[in-house]
Parts: sequence; C-alpha cells; structure tokens
Amino acid sequence: MTKKKTAAAVIAALIAVTAGIIIYGRNDRRPEKTLTLYGNIEIRQTDLSFMTGGQVKQLNFDEGDQVKKGDLLAVLDERDYRAGLAKARAEEAKSMSEKENADRNYKRKIALCGDNTISSLECDQIKNLKNTAESAYLYAKSMREIAENQFEYTKLTAPEDGIISSRICEPGTTVQKGQPVCTLSKTKPVWVRVYLPEKYLGNIRYGMKTRIITDSSDLKSGKNKEYTGTVGFISPAAEFTPKTVQTTDLRTDLVYRVRIYADNDDGFLRLGMPVTVKIDLR
Repeated sequence: MTKKKTAAAVIAALIAVTAGIIIYGRNDRRPEKTLTLYGNIEIRQTDLSFMTGGQVKQLNFDEGDQVKKGDLLAVLDERDYRAGLAKARAEEAKSMSEKENADRNYKRKIALCGDNTISSLECDQIKNLKNTAESAYLYAKSMREIAENQFEYTKLTAPEDGIISSRICEPGTTVQKGQPVCTLSKTKPVWVRVYLPEKYLGNIRYGMKTRIITDSSDLKSGKNKEYTGTVGFISPAAEFTPKTVQTTDLRTDLVYRVRIYADNDDGFLRLGMPVTVKIDLR
C-alpha cells in the first residue's frame, strides 16, 4: 500500500507540474500591453546659401548659435552690386524721360494725322517713337528690379528659428550661387524615427499617444527625461530593418517606418539622440 501511495503521489505531482507549465505557457503567450520601440531623434535641417555669387564679407554666427527668423547671418561684398544698382536706376530715369517726351510729342501731333496735315510717314514715325520709348522704359525698369534683387541677395537671413549646426565657410571665401554657407537645424518639429514590426501594424494608428524616454538623465531629478509623443506618420510601404536599428525580432523582418512627434520638447532633444518609445496597445 505504501508503494502504491508513493507512486500515486508522484503521478499527481507530475500532473500538477505539467498543468502549471501549460498554464504558464498560455499566460506567457498573452498579448503584449505595451510596445517598446527604439529609435533616434530627427530634426529637419537645411543648407543655407546666397542667391548670388561673391566674396563673403562677414559671418554673424558660429556653430551652436540660436537664431531667429529674419536674423542677418552673412553678407557678401556688395560694392559691384551697389554700383550696378545705381547704374540701373540711372538708366531707368533716362528712359522714363525719353518716354515722357515721346508721349508729349505724340499727343501734340496725333491730331494732325487725322486731317492729313502731316504725312502718313511722319505719323508712323511718331507712333513708332512712342512705342519704342515705352518698351525701352519697361526694359530699364525690369533691369532696375533685377539689380535691386541682386543687391538684396548679398544678404543671407535665417528663414526660420533654429540652431546653426555647421559653419561651412569663412570670411574671405568666394562662393558661387547656391553654394552652402551654413546648415540650420530647425527647432520644430522634433520627432523620433522608429521601425514598427509588421505584426504590430494593425495596433498602431495616427494620433496615438506615446512616451519618449531618453537615455540621458535629468540632473535635478536623476531620472531619465520623458516626453509625450504622438504618432504622426506611418510609412505605407514595408522595408527591411536597417542594420543600425536594434529590435527584438530578426533584422531581416519587414518593418514600417514611423514618426513619433514630440509634444513637449524643451530643447533637450538633440539630432541623432537615441531614445526609447513606449506605446500602450490597450
């Protein structure tokens, strides 16, 4: 009887262990409530350049400087452009005077053409002189406008608020039209680029709130800085996971590029900074 009881106890224990493993396995396969993704901070950048060529006269910024929209960043040597503008204005004034004289002459003599007081040849000459003078004035006016634009192009201003992330040239450098002078990193918008595994695609939608957690800690609290974010872009096409991105799945899995826009950026988030994104799937 003792042996039978012992065997029965062993069998019961095995059954209990097996049942526990099955239950644990089922619980272990329960749907995830929070999705954790890893990405990097991205900020729009733009290379700034002059719209005309010349020698850089001055630079009013350095790398890391914060600038406001409209701030004067750099100036070209404008002497030739200033002289060209003065010449264009003089040509416009001259052509305007010639146009006014032609108009007055036309008004005085056009009535004489109707009663054949003057010849038809002279009438044609009067009309042609008027039209020629008007065309010359319009041309001189357009050249003056171009000269004014060229003069203004010797000034480079900030198109938006931002931070100068790179200073590409120095005073004295001769630059061509469109040649970058500096790079501006815009302050807004700031977002996280993450890659979403395909199996979670149906759980993510535009406007979902997320948490953005940095690897760097706040000096005051000693805790990692955390921000709120919003799903603002989901790529319509799948791609292979970039080698620089770490995920819990194989790197060869298909993923979708997602942008998480930071809602409460305080200037701490920097371009390229690694962060962790947590999305509540419930």
